Amino acid sequence: MILDEYREVLARPELKIRKGLRQQLLELMRSKAHLVKPSRELLVTKDPDDNKFLECADTARADYLVTGNQKHFPKFWKKTKVITSREFLDIVAPHLIP
Repeated sequence: MILDEYREVLARPELKIRKGLRQQLLELMRSKAHLVKPSRELLVTKDPDDNKFLECADTARADYLVTGNQKHFPKFWKKTKVITSREFLDIVAPHLIP
């Protein structure tokens, strides 16, 4: 599940996101997420394992795709902007950032 991968990524020490904040962010994503099942395969990213994220974003017509590995993705996929978790926090929950 993609949320499981986000949980792992947000826990990386280099992101310096405290545990309580990570939990709040994951809960926010769970409560606002629209589960989708992609209807087509894409071959767009530099890492083939990352295509699943663009497939979901494409199916959901997502505003943002959150990743810590922007170099594997285009800056935009159609109308979806590829951003970091820190940029995502700045957009959806700036009050949670110290």
